[in-house]
Amino acid sequence: MNKALEILQRRGFIQQCTDFEGLSRAMDEGPITFYVGCDPTGPSLHIGHMVPFFAYKHLVSAGHHGIALLGGGTARIGDPSGKTEMRKMISYDEIDANAERFKRQLDAFLKFDGKTAYTANNKDWLANLNYIEFLRDIGRHFSVNRMLSFEAYKIRMETGLSFIEFNYQLLQSYDFLELYKRYNCRLQIGGDDQWGNIVAGIELIRRVEGAETYGLTFPLITTSDGKKMGKTEKGALFLDPEMVSPYDFFQYWRNVDDRDVKRFLLLFTFLSEEECEQLTAPDKNINEAKERLAYEVTKLIHGKDEADKALEGAHAAFGGSGNIEAMPTLTLPRQRFEAGYPVLDLFVDAGLAPSKSEARRLIQQNGAMVGGKVWTNEKQAVTLADCDCAEYCILRAGKKRYMRILFE
Repeated sequence: MNKALEILQRRGFIQQCTDFEGLSRAMDEGPITFYVGCDPTGPSLHIGHMVPFFAYKHLVSAGHHGIALLGGGTARIGDPSGKTEMRKMISYDEIDANAERFKRQLDAFLKFDGKTAYTANNKDWLANLNYIEFLRDIGRHFSVNRMLSFEAYKIRMETGLSFIEFNYQLLQSYDFLELYKRYNCRLQIGGDDQWGNIVAGIELIRRVEGAETYGLTFPLITTSDGKKMGKTEKGALFLDPEMVSPYDFFQYWRNVDDRDVKRFLLLFTFLSEEECEQLTAPDKNINEAKERLAYEVTKLIHGKDEADKALEGAHAAFGGSGNIEAMPTLTLPRQRFEAGYPVLDLFVDAGLAPSKSEARRLIQQNGAMVGGKVWTNEKQAVTLADCDCAEYCILRAGKKRYMRILFE
């Protein structure tokens, strides 16, 4: 087996391949150009998007050439794969703005050099397609019966599949054909929910160009308790630091289930397989492995400085050491504390409870702490005398969420 494919397989990336032996031979013969696509339907990538891009980095490191395809065209329709209902339509301007954000985030992670790692946008060839010509030249190669045999369409047929979504597979297949013509791209990689679309693209290229291309899919990552990877109490684990702070990003990884640590080290870091084994050996402290996982992933996504700050903040919050200034921090008016800050309002304003009822439940369950002490009276206001010192007040919600309140 090709060495790069071996690495991906050992680290747990590979779910399915259209032709393992053929792909391995093609990769052994020299650098192969591959692509992975993502539709900019939101303002930020989230960690659920990233498994194919971690594989992308492994493949580029092995000497292959990667294209990150931004779906500025396909996002105008929406992929039904893995969805139980039709995507909400968003404006073209919003899609373009999202695509630019995605491009910046991917560049920070993948380090585009324009030679071995670069981007393309399918808006360039999809936005102005002539529909009649497209149906004559491309649509005639697709069987409706064959399309409906794929799982993505089967599921949606039960809940309702719009005609606009039904066209999505044709457009993604056309992407592969265009990338083959423009860049000699011979491999598409992606999540396993893309299997039907990938196979359709391979068949289209075979019919139109008579060429052999390949597809490689990765498992859709779930946690050991069956939850979708990257889901938090507040929503998805976004890469944008304005949507999920580097500290909260760090804490997500620091608090993963013990059973997931080794698998996530292999998938979401570039530590050697040997080091991943050593960190998770039975005689090692699993919390040290979790901290290393959190640090490495945060460093890859947000940079070393932010990873260092998150680590220091975690040590200050949970270990009594580290730099307290690195903790998540919010500034609130000193006068509110001087007058007596209603505790339910305080926990909501600090972002530690989504509502007063949730803050009340937190207090009733002895999960709220103010100034290092458990707060038990939901009607008692917080004053400066209850705080850690004259400069700040540290709040805690449960075991894992902290906020340092500075007074202004």
